[in-house]
Amino acid sequence: MFVKDPILLACTITVVLPFLSFLTIICYTRKWEKVSCSISIGAILISLICAIYLFIASRHFAEPLQYKLPWIISGKTIIPFGFLVDHLSMLMLVIVAVIASLVQIYSLGYMAGDPGFSRYYAFQSLFAWAMMTMTVAPSMIQFYIFWELVGLASYLLIGFYYEKWSASQAGKKAFVVTRIGDVGMFIGLVILLLFYGNLSIVGVNSAAVAKQIPAPLITISAILIFCGVIGKSAQFPLLTWLPDAMEGPTPVSALLHSATMVAAGVYMFARLFPFFSGSADALQFALLIGTITMVLSSTMAMVARDIKQVWAYSTVSQLGYMVMALGAGGYVSGMFHLTTHAGFKALLFLCSGVFIHHYHTNDFFVMSRQGARSLKVPMVCMTIGALALSGVFPFSGFFSKESIMVALASHPNKIWLAAGLFGEVLTAYYTFRLIFVMLFPKEMEETHHEEEHHEGEGILYWLMGWPLIILASVTCVLGFFEKQFEHYLLGDYILAHGVEHGAEAAHAGGHWLTITAISLVAIGVAVAWLEYGRKGASQEGFLSRMPAIEKLFARRWYMDHFYRWALDMIIYSGFTNIFTRNDRRVIDGGIDGLCRGTEGSGRIASFLQSNMVQYNIFVMVAILGFVALSFLG
Repeated sequence: MFVKDPILLACTITVVLPFLSFLTIICYTRKWEKVSCSISIGAILISLICAIYLFIASRHFAEPLQYKLPWIISGKTIIPFGFLVDHLSMLMLVIVAVIASLVQIYSLGYMAGDPGFSRYYAFQSLFAWAMMTMTVAPSMIQFYIFWELVGLASYLLIGFYYEKWSASQAGKKAFVVTRIGDVGMFIGLVILLLFYGNLSIVGVNSAAVAKQIPAPLITISAILIFCGVIGKSAQFPLLTWLPDAMEGPTPVSALLHSATMVAAGVYMFARLFPFFSGSADALQFALLIGTITMVLSSTMAMVARDIKQVWAYSTVSQLGYMVMALGAGGYVSGMFHLTTHAGFKALLFLCSGVFIHHYHTNDFFVMSRQGARSLKVPMVCMTIGALALSGVFPFSGFFSKESIMVALASHPNKIWLAAGLFGEVLTAYYTFRLIFVMLFPKEMEETHHEEEHHEGEGILYWLMGWPLIILASVTCVLGFFEKQFEHYLLGDYILAHGVEHGAEAAHAGGHWLTITAISLVAIGVAVAWLEYGRKGASQEGFLSRMPAIEKLFARRWYMDHFYRWALDMIIYSGFTNIFTRNDRRVIDGGIDGLCRGTEGSGRIASFLQSNMVQYNIFVMVAILGFVALSFLG
């Protein structure tokens, strides 16, 4: 069967090898670091080759190809396990495989000498397996199971340095907060299953397009399912876990923030886009959430000093842009930005990892004073990533953001377009705030570090350097393939189902939108230059003259404070107190009362047996006499 069908064989190899790698490392090779990393990297590279083959082979598919086998059988209910091969799933599969491969190669240099080296590669393999199997899931049940396994793997990676208090707390926070959104998603799936009776992705999308599912049911279930997007993709109000997830190793941050865990929510939105399109209210809700997320996270990035947190806030902001695009009907726009963002965001985090690895600090002001610009490869590559993030021509982010602006312009309510353009200014400002500080330090420290060129240092540096060069090259050219990308994605069954690219209706607007966007980006860069780049700049932003607002942004709009208050006042002082009293007074009290009653009745009953024959005969006769009198009466 596998030999006769190379598509099935390639799918199986792609998703199975990382899982076998995880089991092998955990069970057998943890003591041998070189063997462990070789197994993990070998497995992900073979998966990458198979994913590229599937991507190319599926380009002519007019309809999705599904492989299903019975997985769980209970009565008449059959839950299948299998693969869904179409343009969207193969695109996402390639993105995940490429980023996972580059991150694992980069990690050879970054994680060298770490005592948890083998464990790290085992968790990387587990994450790749869960993410890729989720990507090709043909039903929402399989999708949800591996969605949760992605959450588990991310918890293990975020809390990798578990002996460090902040890392263990960050891992728990990520796990718990994302579960909140997953509860809503699970309820939405249950409602859809109960009232529609099928959770096949193709079936649900087709039924929604054919209006076989009532509109109110689509609205309710779609909004609840979108709660999973809010949790996994760090949307408002569950966005504060993602910046704290920086406690894991920097390659983990690159993996989670580029195209894997946090992009899983956006991918699910796109995966069920025909279903979501059946409810204008659900799309409007997503558009609102994405807009709020984009603006709030951009303001937080304007005051952060931790280089990884700046890129983390930018991730949340760009995810907000993707959700905005999908909410406005821009299916291709959202997925195109997800694709370009995967490249330049992985690039930004991996470049940051080189600086952190070299200077042993996350504060980019300190890095700058210690001569960060002397590291040419990461500095040039990070500047390229920053240009793409800001939407500067001709880098990939320019084309994908332009596509999103066009999709927003096609929406009847222009407030969403205004918000998107405002976000472009903020993005350019906070991005080049960091770049200008790194390039033009206000003062230089006299470092007395002796350069230790021990054996293998150059090899480790270039193990980290080559993935940067590859990602930077992709960032420079990917935007020019926008038309091919659109043709590939819309040559899918989604187009046959009537899903339109939101940008098509807006091309009549001419070039004013492009000119406006470029001008706003230039304004953001110019303000950052005046405050942080020019000679004699104070390197203090305009927000420093507004301490209340600066504190508001630095404290993440006090969202964490609100959650802390809600936990203390509602959960701990409310529900926890009630449950504790119920446990002590009702449950424990009832059991204690039953025990005392049993003990007391035993003491009374003990008088019935005294080892005195005459007394026992007297009691027996008395009882028989009482029974006889009751019958005679």
